[in-house]
Amino acid sequence: MSDVTRRGFVQTSAGAAMAAAPAFLAAQNTNNKIRVGWIGVGGRGAYCLQAMLESNKNSVVTTAVCDTYDGAKAKGKDIVQTVSGNSPKTYHDYKDLLADPEIDAIVIMTPEHLHFPMTMDGLRAKKHIYVEKPLSHLVEEGFEIVDLAAKTNVVTQVGTQNRSNKLYQAAKELIGEGKIGDVHYVRAFWYRNFTEKQTAAPRPWRYVIPADTNPQNTDFKRFLGDAPDRPFSKERYFQWRNYWDYSSGISTDLLVHQTDITNFILNNPLPTQCMASGGVYRWADGREVPDCISAIYEYPNKFHLNYSSYFGNKYFDYGEQFMGDFGTIEVIGRKKLRYFPETFGDAMNPERLKGLKPMELDYIKDFSQPDATHAHFVNWVEAIQGKTKAIAPVSVGQEAAIPGHMATQSYLQGKKCTWDAKNRKFLFT
Repeated sequence: MSDVTRRGFVQTSAGAAMAAAPAFLAAQNTNNKIRVGWIGVGGRGAYCLQAMLESNKNSVVTTAVCDTYDGAKAKGKDIVQTVSGNSPKTYHDYKDLLADPEIDAIVIMTPEHLHFPMTMDGLRAKKHIYVEKPLSHLVEEGFEIVDLAAKTNVVTQVGTQNRSNKLYQAAKELIGEGKIGDVHYVRAFWYRNFTEKQTAAPRPWRYVIPADTNPQNTDFKRFLGDAPDRPFSKERYFQWRNYWDYSSGISTDLLVHQTDITNFILNNPLPTQCMASGGVYRWADGREVPDCISAIYEYPNKFHLNYSSYFGNKYFDYGEQFMGDFGTIEVIGRKKLRYFPETFGDAMNPERLKGLKPMELDYIKDFSQPDATHAHFVNWVEAIQGKTKAIAPVSVGQEAAIPGHMATQSYLQGKKCTWDAKNRKFLFT
């Protein structure tokens, strides 16, 4: 893309991130649609269920939904009926859903600590799998998933949907062409505060608890899974991101998106070291995971990533800034890509600067892509159909998760975390 134009990029980048199709096709019903079982219909789960159905109307049919809260189960059934017109089966136990022979693929949209058992059971049942990020709650679990997936003939996709975002694909192409020169430094950040719709979540991750919630319609024991046994808690069930038993907070909910997309754009290996610090500074409401965290990463190829997140101010929004020797590319809020040529020092070579000027791309105006989640599901479905390859299989999902686990462990240990890739373990100094 030596001469980047909106039209030129749209024409040349279609399918650029895709590779050759797998050699097999999914088992499909007589209507030639992939039969999907949906596990988890909370806030994100409900949104993604609708997104998948709207963007794959001719390719998928959701034949079953599963949730341990009766209200979510009913919501999932209603979404399927409204968008697709069919009435799915409902399940309380995901294992019963996996045993259903009329299901070819599953989507796992549950709390983080349940990703591992559900994904492993799905692989054993030979179902194609889409699992929300992070791949697993613990780094060891992620490797078990990757190892088993390598032995099964199924398509997997992890919900790191930035890889399907056309702005990030444009950034990858621009940087790959040398538009900003060598990149040794990236600054990534994600800031939040009160939500705009106060009734939805007045504080970060303090989602509204349905008024009808009680131990009879909310299966807290199944929610706990292998996590430590505790008495029934509405807060832990519906606001699980705030507690170490079920989540690592910012590190595995937000940070993994940004280390993953940095890996994608720069083709970087995994970091070797991480130093993280922070704490609960703004929202002392009983949450355990930090509402403020910073993490510094060192990579083996003279590359440094500086990460920060704070839940008390959202002025700077969220994004990534790729700082090259000859220019900067930033993607802000997954909505804008901006390019700025460097005009200082050695970068001021007149020949190199000839014709260069700042540029901006917009996710809706230039790509008609309001949310890459839709495209991420399309990619997964087309991979199942044998048309392409999944852009974020579990092997990629594990690479995305490891930096998040490193930040978590560095924070908890209060020490520098080194990743020993050969032995698949953390070291601390």
